[in-house]
Amino acid sequence: MKKQVAALLSTFILSTIAFAGTASAHVVVYPQEATQGSYEKFTVRVPTEKDMATTKVKVEIPKDVEISRFEPKEGWKYELQEDSSGLITSVTWTATDAGLSPTEFGEFSMQGKVGDNAKKIVWKAYQTYKDGSTVAWEGPADADTPASITTVVKGNGAEGDSHISATKETTAGNEVTNDDSNSALPTTLSIVALVLGIVSLILSLRRKKQS
Repeated sequence: MKKQVAALLSTFILSTIAFAGTASAHVVVYPQEATQGSYEKFTVRVPTEKDMATTKVKVEIPKDVEISRFEPKEGWKYELQEDSSGLITSVTWTATDAGLSPTEFGEFSMQGKVGDNAKKIVWKAYQTYKDGSTVAWEGPADADTPASITTVVKGNGAEGDSHISATKETTAGNEVTNDDSNSALPTTLSIVALVLGIVSLILSLRRKKQS
């Protein structure tokens, strides 16, 4: 009986760890909520999931946001693509050194204006590894490789003012840190599920023993 309990508990724990790792290892763009007409600093967080380095990251720029500036990143260069009107449609960061190792993640920042009528910004990203393989982060929310989404809320009419935007740009870095608490939610839920499963298992074994 003890061996059966130990085996079941091991299965619970391994499943929980696997779920938590998968839930938190996505390419995500922060902040995950913005205001119509506002100027934002968007940060693309890229974790390396394979046992080899990430060497290139491409992000498509949706029509719901107009990106105009990019933060330099040591060890990386970036290349822009534009449409016929001069709007930036994508940015590709390429490692000039070793890239992001299997134990690392990187953050790539850019700045721009959210559309006045935007409702959500869907960020499609493409992560390329050292062997040339590419993971396309472009699926729906329930996919294994979902696109990151920034929800857009209505503004108060003043958010689009470039003078007011300076304050938001200053606090953007703090928003990325605060959003980390939300990204930890799947892990917390997994732990709660594990505890409930263990309690249920123990109660079930006691009932069988008593009967």
